[in-house]
Amino acid sequence: MLGQRLIQNWEHYCGSLGGVWEVWRGEKLQNHYNVPWKETELPHSYNALDTMDPDNKYYQGQGWYRTKLEVNNPYPRGRTLLHFEGAGQRSNVYVYTQQVGEHLGGYDEFTIDITEATAQAQTIERYDGKVPVAVMCDNTRELETIPSDANDFHLYGGVYRYLNLVYVPAVSLEHVHIETNTSNLQETAEAGFHSKPTCSVKVRAALYNPELLSDNVQLTIQLKDHTGKVIAVSNVSCMPWEGDKELTVIELDSPQLWSTDRPVLYSCTVALSSVYGETAVKEKFGVRFFAFIKQGPFKLNGERLLLRGTHRHEDHAGVGPAMTEAMIREEMLLIKSMGANFIRLGHYQQSRIVLNLCDELGILVWEEIPWCRGGLGGEAYRQQCRDMLSAMISQHYNHPSIILWGLGNENDWECDFDYFDQEQIRGFMKQLHDLSHQLDEGRLTAIRRCEFCKDIIDVYSPSIWAGWYRGIYTDYEGSCRTAFEQVDTFFHMEWGADNLATRHVEQTYTGFAYIPRGDGAAEERDGDYLLTGGDSRVSRDGDWSETYFCEMIDWYLKCQEGMDWLTGAAQWSFKDFATPVRPDSPIPYLNMKGVVERDWTKKEAFYVFQSYWTKDPMVRIYGHTMPVRWGTQEELKCLKVYSNCSKAELFLNGVSLGVRQRDSNDFPCAGLRWHTSFNPGINHVQVIAEKDDIIVKDELVFNYQTESWGEPTELKLTTEKQDDGRIYVEARMFDEKGVFCPNAAHFVRFGLCGDGRLLDGLGTIHGSRLVQLASGHAGIYVDPQGGRQAAIGETAFVSAGGPSIAAVKASTHAYKPVSVLSAKCEGMATAFINI
Repeated sequence: MLGQRLIQNWEHYCGSLGGVWEVWRGEKLQNHYNVPWKETELPHSYNALDTMDPDNKYYQGQGWYRTKLEVNNPYPRGRTLLHFEGAGQRSNVYVYTQQVGEHLGGYDEFTIDITEATAQAQTIERYDGKVPVAVMCDNTRELETIPSDANDFHLYGGVYRYLNLVYVPAVSLEHVHIETNTSNLQETAEAGFHSKPTCSVKVRAALYNPELLSDNVQLTIQLKDHTGKVIAVSNVSCMPWEGDKELTVIELDSPQLWSTDRPVLYSCTVALSSVYGETAVKEKFGVRFFAFIKQGPFKLNGERLLLRGTHRHEDHAGVGPAMTEAMIREEMLLIKSMGANFIRLGHYQQSRIVLNLCDELGILVWEEIPWCRGGLGGEAYRQQCRDMLSAMISQHYNHPSIILWGLGNENDWECDFDYFDQEQIRGFMKQLHDLSHQLDEGRLTAIRRCEFCKDIIDVYSPSIWAGWYRGIYTDYEGSCRTAFEQVDTFFHMEWGADNLATRHVEQTYTGFAYIPRGDGAAEERDGDYLLTGGDSRVSRDGDWSETYFCEMIDWYLKCQEGMDWLTGAAQWSFKDFATPVRPDSPIPYLNMKGVVERDWTKKEAFYVFQSYWTKDPMVRIYGHTMPVRWGTQEELKCLKVYSNCSKAELFLNGVSLGVRQRDSNDFPCAGLRWHTSFNPGINHVQVIAEKDDIIVKDELVFNYQTESWGEPTELKLTTEKQDDGRIYVEARMFDEKGVFCPNAAHFVRFGLCGDGRLLDGLGTIHGSRLVQLASGHAGIYVDPQGGRQAAIGETAFVSAGGPSIAAVKASTHAYKPVSVLSAKCEGMATAFINI
């Protein structure tokens, strides 16, 4: 198999065309047919920015891609393939004007054979032997498809994963599946490893033989250990076959086990040779066994392992789902460095790159199909679910990191159809459960939040959001214990709280007395995510601060350490992500429950997780993004430190406040907290911590404001030029006496007139043109050379009402472009500044 990623030399058009001929006819009409094709690279999504547009719904419809390929298949009678790693949500593929394939489903891989069409296209004289290829992606919503648009994530459009040009012989390998039989290992572990452990490795393969050729094939199967040493070789000679065929079974003596701490990977290469040429497929695999103990914990390789997890969406600032391999690797390394040993991939099959990294890094996986919310459609709808489950299992079969196949999420949420039949949903869930076990006997099935289906699947997670959508966070352990006792295998998926990056408070939400409590009071219900109506809850009435988020995480992790019956839990979600169902968020259309921002900027919560989950010594003083603290001059304030070290000493303005010993039962901060008064003005804090004779340090500086403030009335803008040429513009809120208002939380809208470009649409605290103030301030970056935003004098922002109270202007050179940056606080004030 020979292949290459098709990254460059693509053009893109966002919109519908009358037909595929319109992709190419402009070459004849020249300037008389002005479809605005734009140069682009793959992967690409045409929703990279508009999903975070605060004023308009994101585009759902057709997007077209075109290129001209050099095709040079080296195999006699070889097949030329286009291998898509993912494109959304429906795709039609054309060679010139001939449709050569189509695919429904935005998340599973698919392959289109373009062999015969390529031969015809190479005869078109004006293309000089190149092959014109067009791909139409369409993310238009259809009720009889999954996923539902009621989901808490966008249905992105585009060729947003890698597309590969692949050459194979006329007879080649379609896939190789490696099955490890670990029953002897489990028995040996239960006996205390007194006998020699062994594992059998079964290698199965399917052929790609579209012409049904019958010439003999020879296969060589080679196994290597993690060092690259060949440990087994097997040879097979046979006629071509249909379906899966067992090629060999190899016994491994004393195999090295794959684990989250030591993710040992073996490799299996299957080489195929025939009169049509040679090809090979290499797959990595691991040897491990696991169990969810009935009414008990999770075990990996016979030992209890508390699953410490998070979640991931394919979504990133500026690119949407179209993350490159380097970007995905950076993200997965961050997740591992946080201390996670588990991840749920919500709510769809994700890139093969993600799974490869989970294998390499030692992160266990729950991966699922996007049957999520909405109800259950007709037969075509159900067949898509079956197809996507079958594709996910087949395409990710060899990954040792995967332990659970997710069959659904929140399937009790009705809205897409004028009927809702629980018994039909139960029956179909049973079909998917049986199909999963038929395709893969070695893994279990799982769902989250569908109480009337919890007895059908292997592992169940209710929806417990103690301290956010329902209940209070100190009820967490009791809520979990109640749910645990109602199922055979309990696993807590999704917990956390929305938090606006850089928003901090001196005192967190205190309205717990008004929140209903009791049995089941922490279980989320439909509509709880809304910011109006329903019972009192923190998500509606709280401050959405990092301060509260860290406090909640601290409590949850403290509890989880002592819950010896718990299989594990996964925080939702590692990174802030775009969503169409949250227009009222402090950054509109953003789910803000991330431990990091949408561009990987770490929030304070990242370090709370590290303090419980990581082994390497670390220490972090809370408040690095809190430049101003406030209170009275003599008031005692709490300085919080998160660390996994056994002890820490804190210094305020060079004076030691004493040494504290870490005790995870001592909430908050595991006892690493100091109460003291601050000096008015600048204060310097330093901590020195120790673990295993290793010293780690951290420090920060903040301004302590003792001046009280009144109602916010004035918005002021400042600018700071960055080393890369960008300009950072910050808006800060003041009262009528000019005193800074550090608790102001008004919405601010940035706009730009003249040359330059606002770097917005990113869904970050410094990359959004409409955003709530975070602790009295908000900011955005401007590219002064980024192209003309609007004519001078034209407004580049939508007015939201209220008087213009303050304006700041500076003279500009007559020969230089003028850009006017504005920030409007809705119902309050507008400020202008020339940049």
